[in-house]
Amino acid sequence: MPQDVSQPRVTAASESGHIATELASRRTGMSFQRTRMSLDRTLLSVIRTSLALIGFGFAIDQLFRRLPQSWTLPGSGRDPGNLGAALVALGILLLGLGIVYHVRFIWGLRDTRSEMTADGLIRGQGAFPPSLVLITAGLLLLLGLGAIVGILFHAGPFG
Repeated sequence: MPQDVSQPRVTAASESGHIATELASRRTGMSFQRTRMSLDRTLLSVIRTSLALIGFGFAIDQLFRRLPQSWTLPGSGRDPGNLGAALVALGILLLGLGIVYHVRFIWGLRDTRSEMTADGLIRGQGAFPPSLVLITAGLLLLLGLGAIVGILFHAGPFG
């Protein structure tokens, strides 16, 4: 009896090749999620360092601003308070650079992922939800800017 040539014959080797390709595609797709989580952890470490710099700088500024008022230490000018302002400014700069790095890397990751999806290397593209770490970093940046304004101009809730 002649064989129907219109239907391809599925062999065990072709089926296992398809399964291996499917698994590789899924692992590649999941690697993008792992990279994204790694970026979030990196931004968290930048936030932690920036928060320490901003908090320590603000504390130094407040300490040297209030010591002459309590007559514990006679006023010696504004020089020690400048250290506090410099630390806050450094924390803000570090946080700003960390946010820019994070956003640029995420955009590049999304572009690469879209290219790989278009080439058929990745299937089932899941959404990249908004990063809560990035939102937290933005809010901390606003708080740091408020602190530096309070330190430099003795205004606002931090002045």
